[in-house]
Amino acid sequence: MHRNAVKTILCAGLVLTGAANIARPGQAEDTKTAYLKMAPLEQYLMPDRNAEIALARSAAPDSISREAEILVLGRRGYETAVKGKNGFVCLVERSWMAPFDDPEFLNPDQRLPLCLNPPAAQTHLPFTLKATELALAGMSKSQMFNALKAAFENKELPLPAPGSMCYMLSKQQYFGRKYGNADPHLMFWFPRSDNMSWGAGLPGSPVYVHQDSPDPITTFIISVDKWSDGTAAN
Repeated sequence: MHRNAVKTILCAGLVLTGAANIARPGQAEDTKTAYLKMAPLEQYLMPDRNAEIALARSAAPDSISREAEILVLGRRGYETAVKGKNGFVCLVERSWMAPFDDPEFLNPDQRLPLCLNPPAAQTHLPFTLKATELALAGMSKSQMFNALKAAFENKELPLPAPGSMCYMLSKQQYFGRKYGNADPHLMFWFPRSDNMSWGAGLPGSPVYVHQDSPDPITTFIISVDKWSDGTAAN
């Protein structure tokens, strides 16, 4: 995929850290959306546990992922499949981590491997686990939005710790039918901040930005030129 694919996806709001700003809590579900509710759970699960472990590891270079903790999705949420040694956590997120206005939200085909560094494992992972809990409970998008918003407001979910980031360098990452794969990229999370401090989103800037909602978090995204296996991206 061409290097501007990440920009195309981000402009459409396809970032893994929560809902796009235009999502409106409490609104009726969009009748044009292909996925109005959870499909049967089996469609989100990967039947081969080893394949999911390998996919999770593919998010980052082997020098990082080989000693990372690996989580896999089970019927009651994410489970530890491999104990880690270096503080990183790799997992394959599903489509309930896409923006709430994304027509691919709840698409069971999405596979989004990422590898969290130690600060992100402490502060982004709880968000992933909470969203997964709500999705597996069968909540609607609006219910999930409101529940996550309340969790941040009540400080049940933490804001990003300093230095929080993740690797998304897998050749197998899949954002759904419209977008397919994306460029290899890094994501950096901060409590909601002024994107101009990074020069993000300006013409010619390699940094893309997304102001998330319902989570009060700013995500900065930088494309890189190699996949996790070291081969060059187009």
